[in-house]
Amino acid sequence: MTVSVHLKDKPADEIEVKPMSSAEEVLQQLKPKRLDRVVAVKVNGEARDLSSPIDSGAEVEPVYMDSEEGLEILRHSTSHVMAMAVKELFPGVKVTIGPSIEDGFYYDFDYKRPFKEEDLPKIEERMEGIIKADLPFTRQEMTSLEAINFFKEEGEDYKVELIEDLGAEKVSLYTQGNFTDLCRGPHVPSTGMIKAFHLNKVAGAYWRGDEKRAMLSRIYGVGFADRKALKKHLHNLEEAKKRNHVKLGPQLELFSTFDEIGAGMIVWHPNGMMLRHILEDFEIREHLKRGYDLVKGPTILKTELWKKSGHFENYRENMYFTEIDDQSYGIKPMNCLSHMLIYGSKIRSYRDLPKRYFELGTVHRHERSGVLHGLFRVREFTQDDAHIICTPGQLNGEIKGVLDFVKDVMGIFNFDYDLEISTRPEKSIGSDEDWELGTSALIKAMDDSNLPYDINEGEGAFYGPKIDVKLKDALGRSWQCATIQCDFTLPERFDLVFIDRDGQKHRPVMIHRVILGAIERFIGVLIEHYSGAFPVWLAPVQAMILTVTDRNISFGEKLLGTLIDADLRVKADFRNEKLGLKVREAQLRKIPYMLIIGDRECEKEGVTPRQRSGQNLPFMTAKEFIDLVAEDCRQRR
Repeated sequence: MTVSVHLKDKPADEIEVKPMSSAEEVLQQLKPKRLDRVVAVKVNGEARDLSSPIDSGAEVEPVYMDSEEGLEILRHSTSHVMAMAVKELFPGVKVTIGPSIEDGFYYDFDYKRPFKEEDLPKIEERMEGIIKADLPFTRQEMTSLEAINFFKEEGEDYKVELIEDLGAEKVSLYTQGNFTDLCRGPHVPSTGMIKAFHLNKVAGAYWRGDEKRAMLSRIYGVGFADRKALKKHLHNLEEAKKRNHVKLGPQLELFSTFDEIGAGMIVWHPNGMMLRHILEDFEIREHLKRGYDLVKGPTILKTELWKKSGHFENYRENMYFTEIDDQSYGIKPMNCLSHMLIYGSKIRSYRDLPKRYFELGTVHRHERSGVLHGLFRVREFTQDDAHIICTPGQLNGEIKGVLDFVKDVMGIFNFDYDLEISTRPEKSIGSDEDWELGTSALIKAMDDSNLPYDINEGEGAFYGPKIDVKLKDALGRSWQCATIQCDFTLPERFDLVFIDRDGQKHRPVMIHRVILGAIERFIGVLIEHYSGAFPVWLAPVQAMILTVTDRNISFGEKLLGTLIDADLRVKADFRNEKLGLKVREAQLRKIPYMLIIGDRECEKEGVTPRQRSGQNLPFMTAKEFIDLVAEDCRQRR
């Protein structure tokens, strides 16, 4: 008796194999390319270990080490090796969970002291020994009761809790050498397949993210299919440190945070405020070009309104509240309510639609202290928030219009991006029918635009499904910024209507959308994307005038006035200091142009520009320099 198997991409090349042959044996007969790089297999779409038996006819697909799924398996296997090394090196340690994450993995441990950076080389060395031993990963299934008894004997209380909470009849365990862990799998065949990893940091983490539970020690690592990929990643990590906006922000005099003010609150310095102004002015002009109207709502609204919208029930843990004259108010975490009230302030005809309301709206959200980080996660921020209220028939065109808007803006900043459609979360409002209509509308607009996308199950907003735009910066890192949300529910709750051609009242649809997202977060991304060296059109200071001696100050002041009159953003350094010092300071501030003013420039009434790269440009008149900057700005350089 035999069973029929074939490769997924070669259904015609079917072969017969003995039942219960291992997936590895089957692949050796099917002979896919790069067999030595296969870490697991998909059998009829289900990921399995290479050692797993094939007991019936099957479609088989190899999972390669350098694929997305293969890397996830490789990294998770590496976390098991790390846990084994830690248990051997630190007697009495208890293991908890160790998943794969983007670019790597982590494992949380309960030990008598927190782990330190100095522990990592020793752990890495022991991991190398385990890898060199080429220990096989073996899977076994137990009843939950058997597994609980096993881990109780091992003193692994956290594993016992996990199994008890699973409530499953059976669980799977994986063993390599003398280390056994609770795990669903699959894993690489043996530890020897792990070729490139590095432990890079330690941190604290509460058990199951609960601040009331034990504080654990988390060890992070990165892992790749080969050393070349690892080397590239480590280089990018070093580059990311140099680009860190938390360090560059004060260095470039953009922003600060102060304990006296409070966590998650940003104070903008003149350069940072100028950068914000440039971005916001750019945003306003781009929105006006696309038929948006500017609006503005108050910062606090009556709590009853937040109850009506559903925010109080579904979002109040992220909100701040206050009281005025015995009346409860909510400080807005979003801008949509005022926009709906503007729409509902008069009778609207189908001829009036769509209405596109745009607001650079400052909102406040109650974020936990542990997640606050620089400009990326703050408690007060400004969104480039807009709400499009349209007829159901206009919905497809409006969504595609926003997608085009996103494409145009991301192109200006040289960002590539990926798209995801996020569906209904567990905590939400609205009918199943409305959610289906909204999700279908987003999918149709994406399909009509021939845009690739992934489905992100259960991650929509509480009032509707959404498209998330994840841009990629110069280092290939992904950032969530723009979003497009389809909402049938809030127009219903606020009784928004329009008079259609039939003379009857009908319900409009609302699109919530941002292009840059939170201005603070986007500026943080820009700082790291450009490493603080903003293009000329975006630079808070486009040029710095540097005098060689005091006798050059008179012409320097004249030049300063000329450039300011031409709307250039220019500063001057007339200090009686060495020119080399002035140049270095300007370069550290990443100013695009330094205008060196010496005796020749004064005599000929011109400038000798020096770029921040160190390249010197030819002598030119002030008018020629103004035209040069204007062209840089026109080209978005």
